[in-house]
Amino acid sequence: MKGYPIFLTGLDTKRCVVIGGGPEAERKVAGLLECAAAVTVISPELTPALRLWVEAGTIAWLARPYQPGDLQGAHLVMITDNSLAMRATICQEAEAERALLNVVDDTAQSDFTAGAVMRQGALTIAISTNGCAPALAVRLRQQFERTFGPEYAIFLDWLQALREPLARQYPDFDERRARWYALVDSEILTLLKQGHVDLARQRLADIVAEKLLKEPLY
Repeated sequence: MKGYPIFLTGLDTKRCVVIGGGPEAERKVAGLLECAAAVTVISPELTPALRLWVEAGTIAWLARPYQPGDLQGAHLVMITDNSLAMRATICQEAEAERALLNVVDDTAQSDFTAGAVMRQGALTIAISTNGCAPALAVRLRQQFERTFGPEYAIFLDWLQALREPLARQYPDFDERRARWYALVDSEILTLLKQGHVDLARQRLADIVAEKLLKEPLY
């Protein structure tokens, strides 16, 4: 069964619930926190890392097993404990709340699957094998981590800062698009990877016009 890939946004204002407090729950929470999600964990016990997040006020914790009603107002629910006797009840409540549901190792009951994710600043690459081989997704993510280094985070920060100035300087869409592709196809990423930040910035200025770079980008 093939899934439709999407990226959820605005999770900082949505209630995200993770049921379970073990290593898998820790991984799910870590991924949610990378998106600044508002997370509540429901479990009698927690891993040390989860407990640290609770103590820091980063996540909320209901220190007990799941109870009916715990998913009220939830936008996203993840079940990470395979031994839950009340899994069917949880799934029913998630459906009643119209929450997106992910059940670890059970794609049939899930509304979505969580792939292996690699991040470099604003760059996000997610890999899914549709549940066939999660280990392969992990290995592919590791390959991407070696290929896409911190230079991509810097480059994307620069491009984000240029969006409005470029729109003002080049109101014609075709011309503006040509500038964007010239930036992406240039040697700027290679220069950044080699540590030549000043040369990379000068190349950027050559493409978009020096006057657009009134403030240092890095």
